[in-house]
Amino acid sequence: MQLLTETSNITFCPSVATIGFFDGVHRGHRYLIEQVREVAAARGLASSVITFPVHPRKVMQADYRPELLTSCEEKVALLAETGIDYCMMLEFTPEVARLSAKQFMHILKERYQVQVLVVGYDHRFGHNRSEGFEDYVRYGQEMGMEVLLAHAYSSGENITVSSSMIRHFLQQGNVSSAAECLSYNFFLEGTVVGGYRVGRKIGFPTANLRVNDPDKIIPADGVYAVYVFLDGVRYGGMLSIGYRPTLANGTDRSIEVNIFHFSADIYNQPMRISFVRYMRPELKFDSVEELIARIRQDETEVKTVLEK
Repeated sequence: MQLLTETSNITFCPSVATIGFFDGVHRGHRYLIEQVREVAAARGLASSVITFPVHPRKVMQADYRPELLTSCEEKVALLAETGIDYCMMLEFTPEVARLSAKQFMHILKERYQVQVLVVGYDHRFGHNRSEGFEDYVRYGQEMGMEVLLAHAYSSGENITVSSSMIRHFLQQGNVSSAAECLSYNFFLEGTVVGGYRVGRKIGFPTANLRVNDPDKIIPADGVYAVYVFLDGVRYGGMLSIGYRPTLANGTDRSIEVNIFHFSADIYNQPMRISFVRYMRPELKFDSVEELIARIRQDETEVKTVLEK
């Protein structure tokens, strides 16, 4: 996949394209992109995804926190896995927000050489969201752009696969259902930072993660079975998200993972955590001894999950 921006010094290839924010690049997105690739192959054209680096609502509302499933860099990496030829990264600005659907489509046609636009079954664009698919078809006919309506994705279950539904699952700690919708385990990427160093004292040293993108959603507080990726190597681990109520050693929400069979110094190193299963909520114990006993139980249960 070739990543293109508005400043890319190239001549854009005629393509079949679809447009959206594609947060998470979930199963529904992948189904839409597969339809784009099929149409492109049938027409002898390149296949393209048009997306934005920043959530459009955040551009228009500075204090809006989108709770992203993926950072821009993560989204691009996931889009590359779909087999699409091009990812066109457009800056969403207040000026773009004021464009009508027809004006925006004209830019796609003339500047970016979009010959066929595949529209998601429930997607609307342009400042006047009252316009719909029939309007897009009419505008396309006027400017020589074919507009097609994508088929809706069906999971075969009574679950609507959407970015908002996946966020809901993560807010509940339901990383298993989130993974079903995403087609991969939800993950966090960041840097290992110093913590309170209490874990080492009680026999369970932890690596504390500072997430790269402050707008990325953090799953609900609790204990999780996870995989940890360091320098391309995967380790099993048990992760805790929360405020350490038994230890009462701070008010900051922490993301800390005990990595199984690992003891190297990894401060300031990049780390990726992939969520496998929610194990239990964060609990306050009456003593440190009770906490240690429960962590030992957690370790046994998490290892059983990861061995399956």
